[in-house]
Amino acid sequence: MKRDVRILLLGEPKVGKTSLILSLVGEEFPDEVPLRVEEITIPADVTPEKVPTHIVDYSETEQSDEVLQAEILKANVVCVVYDVTQEDTIDKIRTKWIPLVNGKAEKGNKVPIILVGNKSDLRSASSMESILPIMNQFSEIETCVECSAKNLKNISELFYYAQKAVLHPTAPLYDPEDKQLRPSCVRALSRIFIVSDQDNDGILSDDELNCFQKSCFGNPLAPQALEDVKTVVWKNTSDGIQDNGLTLNGFLFLNTLFIQRGRHETTWTILRKFGYDDTLDLTDDFLYPQLLVPEACTTELNHHGQQFLQKLFEKYDEDKDRALSPAELKKLFAVCPHMPWGPDVYAAVPVNCDGYISLHGYLCQWMLTAYLDVRCCLGYLGYLGYPVLTEQDSQIAAVMVTREKTIDLEKGQTQRSVFLCKVFGCHGAGKTAFLQTFLGDGLSRQTSDAGAFGRYTINTVHVNNQEKYLILNEMDADGEFKPSDAACDVACLMYDVSNPKSFSYCASIYKEHYMNSSVPCLVVASKSDLPENTQQGVSSSDFCYRHRLLPPLPFSCIVQDSLNMPVYSKLAWAAMFPHLNGSDMTTTSFWLRVTLGAAVFSVLGITIYRAFIKHK
Repeated sequence: MKRDVRILLLGEPKVGKTSLILSLVGEEFPDEVPLRVEEITIPADVTPEKVPTHIVDYSETEQSDEVLQAEILKANVVCVVYDVTQEDTIDKIRTKWIPLVNGKAEKGNKVPIILVGNKSDLRSASSMESILPIMNQFSEIETCVECSAKNLKNISELFYYAQKAVLHPTAPLYDPEDKQLRPSCVRALSRIFIVSDQDNDGILSDDELNCFQKSCFGNPLAPQALEDVKTVVWKNTSDGIQDNGLTLNGFLFLNTLFIQRGRHETTWTILRKFGYDDTLDLTDDFLYPQLLVPEACTTELNHHGQQFLQKLFEKYDEDKDRALSPAELKKLFAVCPHMPWGPDVYAAVPVNCDGYISLHGYLCQWMLTAYLDVRCCLGYLGYLGYPVLTEQDSQIAAVMVTREKTIDLEKGQTQRSVFLCKVFGCHGAGKTAFLQTFLGDGLSRQTSDAGAFGRYTINTVHVNNQEKYLILNEMDADGEFKPSDAACDVACLMYDVSNPKSFSYCASIYKEHYMNSSVPCLVVASKSDLPENTQQGVSSSDFCYRHRLLPPLPFSCIVQDSLNMPVYSKLAWAAMFPHLNGSDMTTTSFWLRVTLGAAVFSVLGITIYRAFIKHK
């Protein structure tokens, strides 16, 4: 909505332009009328639409054609004033004033015009018979108001209609020549209908209609008023009412009817509640509300955001199999300008046995988006109708900004539920298999499509009986390493036990980027089912002992998933308790417990694997 309104009054000399302005401002007819008054600004608090309004007078005697053209360009709406007692001033509307205002304007970009018949106190009959053909000829004419500056008749109404023409313009909504809604208006209203159809049956029930009515206008409809609305639709359309509910066609018909009857502010109230501007685009303020995220903080969906998204999942899970097929997922995002999740999503989150995104995987992907690109997450929540359906001011109510990590370190605990682990390793170390095994199916879903976030997987792990989200990010061994690439909650340094040159890459990454940082690091010995070769330079165990790291954790993508899960849990554990990375981890008793535990785990894993091979 525009922040102010600029009204320009044009017309033949002595039709009463200046008198109308002075009568509005002074609330009485002036004794003396100058040729022209200077621009007048009416404060927002005394206008019907609560916006500042600038009223500009024009005098053909005092001002040049250049000044007139400049004022027309600045005007939001033009009031063409005529004298109801002088037929020639009416003729000049068609031949002079409208061509002057909009003669060079393209269709859809014309300045709205209000026709103003002044001096109605001097004529008993209406001038509308002469005016109607002009209104039919020029689609930019919003309305015609007959008034009298002398007895103050319809003066405030005149300027109200002028404001309304700017703040609730007809042109973006309706094509008066074709007598139908414009395509952009149909698209916007269709999205609003889909968002409001909370059970996804293609019909707005009485409950859904009242939720919609309350969201847009503050109060639900009375039962009789609701029935009256449906009766009007039923009488005028063949498919507007179905199963005693309002269909999309019925919804579009109602809005067409509002506009045709001059109540287009009703449709604009609906559109603006759902985030649309005057060009019927969703505003940046609606899609991307300002959210301050300090550098040391992260973002994640809170309980309210997850609850909304779960309801959305249930709405589009049409076969109730607790998973979204590609067709169901496409319907869910139909209200968005494009499909935000590409084929890569199926390699980033857990899926069911049919390869469809489960509820768990669906929430994982949203958590990933909120963590990596909260602006994008806010935008899609806006498209999906979060602020309207949840009666919140904005999507920010669905997001939590975590406290700074330095505070977590000081307090020795965190309230965060999402942690980022960056996985480093040379080529062939098994990073991709490590990411895919985290989803529960080893190498079965490897993909070369990097997608929007590329090389990420996300799943949940349990740490101290708490469910936490762990994001694994595979780092490219060949890519240029920037300082920001080291930022994470925990670093996983992975090497191939069968490749004697593999560990040196991990050692160099640690020394260059993590040795003096507060980021915990864990070394993972991948392909632990293969014979181990001595690493060139320094052994991984000696390196870990020397730098006070946990001993290497064995990992194999071909053993049972349950044997690998402790590795992911330890990564999440290290991310949750970063204060244990450092002095607390150097005590003899702690190191001894960790070493013994890792040794037991390693022996147990190898024993089970050998038994598994023997059984085969």
